[in-house]
Amino acid sequence: MKKIFIITGEHSGDLHASFVVKELKKQNPSIEIQAVGGQNLAKEGIKLFCDHSKMGVMGINFKAIVEHLTLGKKILNYLKTEFKPDLVLLIDYGGFNLQMAKVLKKSGFTCFYYISPQVWASRKGRINKIKKYISKVMVLFPFEENFYKKENIDAQYVGHPLISQLPNDFDKAEFFKLNGLDKNKKLVGIFPGSRKMELNYLLSVFLKSAKLINERDRNVQFCIGQAPNISDKIMDEFLNKAKEYDLDIKILKNQNHALLSCSDAVMLASGTITMEASIYETPMIVAYKGPLWAYLIYLMLRYIKCASIPNIISGKEVVKEFLQYNAKPEPIANEILELLNNTEKRNQVIKNLKEIKNNFGDKIASYEVAKIINNYLKESENEKNG
Repeated sequence: MKKIFIITGEHSGDLHASFVVKELKKQNPSIEIQAVGGQNLAKEGIKLFCDHSKMGVMGINFKAIVEHLTLGKKILNYLKTEFKPDLVLLIDYGGFNLQMAKVLKKSGFTCFYYISPQVWASRKGRINKIKKYISKVMVLFPFEENFYKKENIDAQYVGHPLISQLPNDFDKAEFFKLNGLDKNKKLVGIFPGSRKMELNYLLSVFLKSAKLINERDRNVQFCIGQAPNISDKIMDEFLNKAKEYDLDIKILKNQNHALLSCSDAVMLASGTITMEASIYETPMIVAYKGPLWAYLIYLMLRYIKCASIPNIISGKEVVKEFLQYNAKPEPIANEILELLNNTEKRNQVIKNLKEIKNNFGDKIASYEVAKIINNYLKESENEKNG
């Protein structure tokens, strides 16, 4: 019986891992899988070495470093003395997983990486660790395969998981009716981020932008997509500020994908959600604003000038970005109004987003990852048997 050990560090990695596990079991029912993960892997019947929920709340401090080191030693000892996997699959969570790859490689384990660090965007020095300690990288973006191969790293494009995982059967009329929205008004979705820091810096900017939009066009309504990890209490604190702007804004919970799909335009915090909006072909503006120190670190570490995935993939400005000092209500409101009312511009943006989505092809990432892993296990078994 072949054994695989999976290491994730956050909710998104746990979710992507659960899809891979489903495919692995279909292709190889006898495989044994254990993991550092969360509830999604647990629901698939995977035995968890530990729940990674504690990892996700660790800050950049001495205590966090010590806890990471302690966990790493426990994982290594368990794999060496008890579980002894044929392969370790690392998923996302680059800081921790690249350190694990180093010690695992030195202990004779083979490591594959799925959703590897975006070294083409920032912290390019990490590519040396990937070259030394990772046997195969399974990448999400078509251009990444050539990027890695130029560095003599075994990489294979498997497709982006969001292409196959995002629900896409939303009925706009039904969505409007369900949420008490006016079918005669255009809808702007607001996604201020999933961290309190993002809310602190971006939500007021987006609310002021919404006020300006309403002053110029009363035919627009607004909804805020509440991230699942943001509590009602925190959201209520911020929304009390909305009353100052005389805005009637609905907050939607557990409907982010429907809101992305059914909005006529969206205001987004920079992040993966820009990829999701691209898949739904929803015109957008992307913003980032944070503490000065965080922005300076970003400027020092980045290797590309774009912050949003649509622009990175296209190599040109497909969507407008408003970063740090440029994240101001007036220009954001102007751009949203253009996306709503300038038909030619709107159609061009949608066309560009469609091209981005088509560029990914029709690969189902979890299936491709499982196939690569199973092929490796079969080949290694054949080599072992001579």
